[in-house]
This record gives sequence, structure tokens and C-alpha cells, in this order.
Amino acid sequence: MAAVAQHTADSPRSAAPRRTRAPRWRKALRYTALVLVLLIMIGPFLWQLSTSLKGTTEDIYTSPPRLLPAHPTVANYRDVADIIPVWDFILNSLKVAVSNVATNVIGAAMAGYALSRLRFRGRGAAAVVFVLALLVPTEATMLAQFATMRSLELNNTLVAVVLPGCIGAMNVLLMRNAFDTIPYEIEEAAVIDGANVWQRFTRIALPAVKGTLAVVAIFSFMGAWDDFLWPLIVLSDSEHFTLTVGLNFLHGTFSDNQRVVAAGTIIAVAPLIVLFACLQRFFFRGVGEGAVKG
Repeated sequence: MAAVAQHTADSPRSAAPRRTRAPRWRKALRYTALVLVLLIMIGPFLWQLSTSLKGTTEDIYTSPPRLLPAHPTVANYRDVADIIPVWDFILNSLKVAVSNVATNVIGAAMAGYALSRLRFRGRGAAAVVFVLALLVPTEATMLAQFATMRSLELNNTLVAVVLPGCIGAMNVLLMRNAFDTIPYEIEEAAVIDGANVWQRFTRIALPAVKGTLAVVAIFSFMGAWDDFLWPLIVLSDSEHFTLTVGLNFLHGTFSDNQRVVAAGTIIAVAPLIVLFACLQRFFFRGVGEGAVKG
């Protein structure tokens, strides 16, 4: 009996599957691939940062290239501010980006909620229109947009820069998919309690999709901040130039001073890094944020 009991006690251990460790060469290959992808992604940024910190006495075309500057300096950043009114350009870009974020977050959330929850004639056709809008290249609509802005007498204004991208089709579809993950039973209970559509939208739906809202905000800010072609077309007065358009002066007048160009690039990228660092925890949760956890 003792032997049987001992065999019974040991049987779960023997039945448990043993974990096999992956070969070391596979792990080494995996980490090597990750390091290569990391270098490809951040290598140009690190090189621009290094170039922006190198002085005029240091050769930036050495072979092999040297990443760390021998004598770091911030003089190139001061030169950018002396050559162009960089702070005015940053303010214009900030106005456009913040307006774009506000209109996309509010407009895309309301449109996505309507497509997901409200019942009205033509809802399916409206969803198809948003999908088809993604298939049209932006460059194909710029002529019509420019003619529209001219007919509205909005050319050479920041309003004309904001309007074409104030609500993105992709953002609307992202919000619709996020609202689709919320169980209908929750809103049905709210309807029984007397909540109207606006109360259900603001008190139940929006708090459940904060992650997706953060994704929309980040993409909207990045798209508006980095946009170059449309502001270049619609703006003609330098006092209304955004940062990306204003930095173009560094390439034209001072094309042989790559240190100043690199400093201007870092100035343009820095706000995006700060924004992503502040919202990254919401960004990575954004895909499944709409799910209700029990």
C-alpha cells in the first residue's frame, strides 16, 4: 500500500510536461536580429544628433564615421535660431497640431460611436465611404482642396492647413472598432436607468476606449507636425510657415552646413519624442482598451 501511495503521489510530477529550453544559438540569433532592427530604426536619429553636436572644427565625413563628438557643442542650435525664426515656426506648428488632435479626437470619437452604436439609414454606406477614403492618395485630392480653400478665401492661413485633416477616415474606423468591443448589455442597462445617447457616449463609451483615444491623438499630432507638402502649397507668407516648411530654408541657403540642418531636424523631432514618452502606456494598451474587464 505504501508503494502504491508513493506511486500515486509521484504520478502528477511524472505526468507534467517538461519545459525544453530553446537552443542558445536561436536565442543569440533572435537578439542579434532585434539589435539590427534597433540600429536601423534609431541609427539615422543618433547620427543626426551626433552631427548637431559637432563643432565646425570637427570633420563630420571621417572614415570610418565617428558617432561620439570629440567636443560637444550647442552652437548649432543657436545658429538655427539666428538663421530662421524657429520659435515662431514652432508656435505655428503647435497651433496646427493641437487643433488637429482636438478635431480628430472629438470628431472621430463621435463619428465612430455613431457608426458603432446608433441605428440610422445609410449607416453601412457611410462605413464603406470611410473605407474607400483610405484608398484615395492624399496627393490626388490636393488640387481640389487647394481650390476649395481659395474659394473660401482661407489660403495662406493656418485654418487652411488644419481643415483637410481635421477628421481622418482611419481614426474614425479605429474608434468604431474600439466601441464595437463594448458589450451592448452595459448600454442597455444605462438605457433602463434613463441615460440618453449623449450620457451613454460620455459616461460609458469614452472612458472604456481611452487607449484608442491616445492612439488617435498621437497619430494626429505626428501627422500634423510632420506634414510638409500641404502647408508648403497653401501657405505663401513666411510668418505663417510651420516648422517643417521653415526648416527648408536651412537646406536652401545653408546647404553645405549639415551641422545646422541636423540641429533643426532634432528640434523638429524632439516634441514627438516627448509626446510619445508621455502617452506610451496608453498607446500600447490602445488596441484592446475597448474591452471590458470583468
